[in-house]
Amino acid sequence: MSMCTKVQMRGLARWCVALTITLSFVGTPTASAQRPFEVRVTPTGVTRSITAALAQVRAGGRIVVEPGTYREPTILVNQPVEIVGIGRPVLDGEGTHEIFVIGADSVTVRGFKLLHINTSYIEDRAAIRVHDAKGCTIRDNELSDVFFGIYLANVVGCQIRQNVLRAANSTETKSGNGIHLWSTREVVIANNRINGFRDGLYFEFVHDTEVSENVSEQNLRYGLHFMYSDDCVYRRNIFRRNGSGVAVMYTHRVTMIGNRFEQNWGAAAYGLLLKEISDARIEDNVFDHNTTALVADGANRIQATRNQFLNNGWAVRLDASTVDGQLTGNNFIGNTFDVASNSQDPSTVLSGNYWDGYRGYDLNRDGIGDVPFHPVRLFSMIVEQNEPALILLRSAFIGLLDAAERVLPVLTPKLLADASPAMRRVP
Repeated sequence: MSMCTKVQMRGLARWCVALTITLSFVGTPTASAQRPFEVRVTPTGVTRSITAALAQVRAGGRIVVEPGTYREPTILVNQPVEIVGIGRPVLDGEGTHEIFVIGADSVTVRGFKLLHINTSYIEDRAAIRVHDAKGCTIRDNELSDVFFGIYLANVVGCQIRQNVLRAANSTETKSGNGIHLWSTREVVIANNRINGFRDGLYFEFVHDTEVSENVSEQNLRYGLHFMYSDDCVYRRNIFRRNGSGVAVMYTHRVTMIGNRFEQNWGAAAYGLLLKEISDARIEDNVFDHNTTALVADGANRIQATRNQFLNNGWAVRLDASTVDGQLTGNNFIGNTFDVASNSQDPSTVLSGNYWDGYRGYDLNRDGIGDVPFHPVRLFSMIVEQNEPALILLRSAFIGLLDAAERVLPVLTPKLLADASPAMRRVP
């Protein structure tokens, strides 16, 4: 007589049924555990597509893709898995569809060359899209001839590292963004190279994210463009030869340290735009050969320290809506205009900066000029009102105007002066 029969004779039939069900599962492997940990994909082997491999591999396993060119419909990844390319296999979107769409936690994609995502005017097609997921890693991939490159939406704790992204569209309307983040948190974006997109990096509603050691260049609109993205840190990036360098909008507590803003030239180009933001730290950056290096429009309590403003058209432009800022210990060298402002009563404090146009003296030899420096040229105020006047920049008349204003600064903002200018370049 079975144990259940004996138990039933004692009148405990319900307990017997539960015990029978429990015992039937003891020692029985789950369907996922029965699958292999690793599946290999080859152009001529048993498994010839990543989609087929995903149907075979266990959750948390690995798919290894050998060299070759693979063309398959959009690859939907809905379980934790590592997808690794050996010898840079090619995944071809054939101009018709996205390549990876990832909707699971803890997914890694690395080692691939992803090609041919055509422009779409009705959807944001990306080579790699991640949505509603945590802990993804996108690493060491090459993306070429794509609309959007890497697109993260509603994602937490992901890493995008050591990827190369290229596009070659000629207009903003035909171009997507290289790395696009929407409603994400705690993301690390590091050591990527991004070239030829509308915006190299685009963030909206992004928080607690670190962007470091990326090169974003020759993008049509911005090297980096972000809005409503608080508490993010940007370190040691290069933004070079873009339509404009970086635009920061409607954001709180942004930190930018050790970046380079270079050769962003054009009628409306700038190295860094701060618009309607508060509590920004701008430290140890280099602004070199930009039409305008730094524009502050509605930027409250900015702290700009130890930056190098070199060979720009305008080094700093302070809008009247910018209040309570501080520019301290910066170097202003070779700029056409060091500071420009449309306010007669600015509240930004200048202190301890080095100005190559300073002609004061230091009698007590403490390294600090004995007379204040007024960096706003009268001619810059004329240009603010009438830009074609720039044609007179090198004329003898403007030289005379500058000399007169240095002797008797009555028309430029009296409060916008450095009371303790450095006599030597600040280290």
